[in-house]
Amino acid sequence: MEILDRVILDNTVRAWLIATGMAIGIAVLLRLFVAILIRRLRQVVRLTSTDVDDIAVDVLSRTQLLFLLFLGAWAGSRTLTLGDNASLALRVFGVGAILLQVAAWGNVTISAVIRRQVRRTVAEDPAAATTMNALGFLLRIALWTLLVLAALANLGIEIGPLLAGLGVGGIAVALAVQNILGDLFASLSIVLDKPFVIGDLIVVGTMSGTVEHIGLKTTRVRSVSGEQLVFSNSDLLSSRIQNFRRMEERRILTRLGVTYQTPRAVLARIPGIIRESIEKQSGTRFDRAHFKEFGDSALIFEVVFFVLAPDYLSWMEVQQAINLELVQRFEEEGIEFAYPTRTLFVERGESWTQEPRPAAR
Repeated sequence: MEILDRVILDNTVRAWLIATGMAIGIAVLLRLFVAILIRRLRQVVRLTSTDVDDIAVDVLSRTQLLFLLFLGAWAGSRTLTLGDNASLALRVFGVGAILLQVAAWGNVTISAVIRRQVRRTVAEDPAAATTMNALGFLLRIALWTLLVLAALANLGIEIGPLLAGLGVGGIAVALAVQNILGDLFASLSIVLDKPFVIGDLIVVGTMSGTVEHIGLKTTRVRSVSGEQLVFSNSDLLSSRIQNFRRMEERRILTRLGVTYQTPRAVLARIPGIIRESIEKQSGTRFDRAHFKEFGDSALIFEVVFFVLAPDYLSWMEVQQAINLELVQRFEEEGIEFAYPTRTLFVERGESWTQEPRPAAR
């Protein structure tokens, strides 16, 4: 029993053992309590349609063992007489554990709320996903900034001079990572200005595809041939972007040719035939059709019309229907489509007569 009564750091060994047992016991009990609470909440989640209980389960499931150990250690330390060094060590441990735990809870809460809002609005407004993701990033930065400042203040560190020093150092860091910061601010510009959103079909230079993801540094686009294109956000904002999804209607200019043997009266009827074939299709608006020029091997008609649906598939369906209708009408009228041909006219001159050979002797 003499060992138990030995004094170590102003407390007997018995007191240290009791405090340690209390700390471990409280941490284990808290762990079991959190596990039971999560299990009960998950049973409730299946019976409700709200998202609040889902978020509560996600938050509780991120409870860290380090935080529970700190609570147990703090409760056990109430039975001890701690010196300045031990108190400072416990305080540093507590600030670190609380900082990490609040950060974990905050991150999962922000992620859950962002997912909830995106799920509600992305069908009506695809830009919501991009905006919410950027908002979540900014909220996480603000959360970590506040937690770090609060932790430093609790440890007795003067924040004012530190912020001034960080301001000077931040300039040097900004110069070193200006490309990354440029992409970051470009990402915020895309989120706020919305030149395109997830799901838009865009063309950048000679490359085109559907926007899949808008990140902090890059934007990923799935091309029409299947591969993924990755653009830096700053490069995108400095490029000319064509956004085909925001077209209200698609203007189509096409040309067709008929043979030179087509009579003049039939040529005069062709614009009307083209107009009837276009207006027969739903979702179109006829603009004009004219006999434009004399081609090398055809008489050329130029046609302009509008497809009132902007997507590519609708345009091709309408174009195919119009082409089939024109083929049928031209067959009925006996009009021949032209194709590259060349006619050779051979002119015979005066024939020449070969002098007779002298007869053999």
